[in-house]
Amino acid sequence: MIKIKTEEEIELLRENAIIVSKTLAEVGRHIAPGVTTLELDKIAEEFIRDHGAEPGFLGYGGFPYTLCLSVNETVVHGFPSDYRLQEGDIISVDCGTTYKGLNGDSAYTFPVGQISAEDQALLDATKASLYKGIEHAVAGGRVGDIGYAIQSYTEALGYSVVRELVGHGIGHHLHESPEVPNYGRRGHGVKLSENMVICIEPMINQGVKDVYLDDNGWAVYTADHKKSAHFELTVAVKKGAPDVLSTFAFIENNK
Repeated sequence: MIKIKTEEEIELLRENAIIVSKTLAEVGRHIAPGVTTLELDKIAEEFIRDHGAEPGFLGYGGFPYTLCLSVNETVVHGFPSDYRLQEGDIISVDCGTTYKGLNGDSAYTFPVGQISAEDQALLDATKASLYKGIEHAVAGGRVGDIGYAIQSYTEALGYSVVRELVGHGIGHHLHESPEVPNYGRRGHGVKLSENMVICIEPMINQGVKDVYLDDNGWAVYTADHKKSAHFELTVAVKKGAPDVLSTFAFIENNK
């Protein structure tokens, strides 16, 4: 069942979204060659708790860490580890919070040092597709409008869209209805109503769309081991124009 949010709930979701956005920026400040992904996870947990919130992913469905840290060909749900980031890597940082009974969720893919022009183009296209999807998060539209905008933009550039993993509603639970695929047909899918709150999160691959699951039951990899990028923002559906609750400004204004 899709839960329409009250204005008060949306403001609490915004508070969560800002904590998550600031956490991503804090983690981003420490991303550099030689840093382990486990160090980044500890930075995030401390930052979230210092801001009065709880890590939303830690223990969720048995997930054992604060962050999903997905390097290069890992699409999503990568485990923090002793792996030391290397010059030229890309790393998706996916973060969630629980605060005042509601949840936050956002993701950003960072370059590690200097990356190739090919990899930078993937990051740019994936982030651009997110904003193109967000434009369609308006009351009266359909979930398929969002997916179509993301899919048509990225596929025209030669990339592929992961099918097995999708965006979602968010509120008192981290994952709520509806599912928000990054592919679809205009005018199809769940109708968007005012004050629905959804997470839009394109996962875009350089190569084929196919993926496989790690033996740990969490990490998802590209089938051809080419790189994948992932960006996510939380959005309240409104009439006329969406209300984007989370932001990349804390990350990008500090560059």
